[in-house]
Amino acid sequence: MLVDDLLPVVKANLILAHDLDDDLLRGYIRAAISFSEKYQHREDGWLDTYGASESTKQALVMLASHFYESRDGSTAGFFADSVQAGDAVWKAVERLLRMEREWKV
Repeated sequence: MLVDDLLPVVKANLILAHDLDDDLLRGYIRAAISFSEKYQHREDGWLDTYGASESTKQALVMLASHFYESRDGSTAGFFADSVQAGDAVWKAVERLLRMEREWKV
């Protein structure tokens, strides 16, 4: 399952060595997957069934990490509390997801 595959990657990205927040992180990863599937115009569960490209995986890691770091309501997480930093994360995620988007009219 994609959530379990991404958990150690997200933890490494966050430099997080403990397991206390694993359930919380799984929830953020599921939210990132859901967002990505909607953004890419895919059905629910599509990424688990067909897999994710490297660009989509990177977007999922960035997005789940951003959710975790911003859970206190800050705009960009613990290391960069600014609107511009939070906006940069969303722009990068959007650009990564756009490459695999199913363009429908």
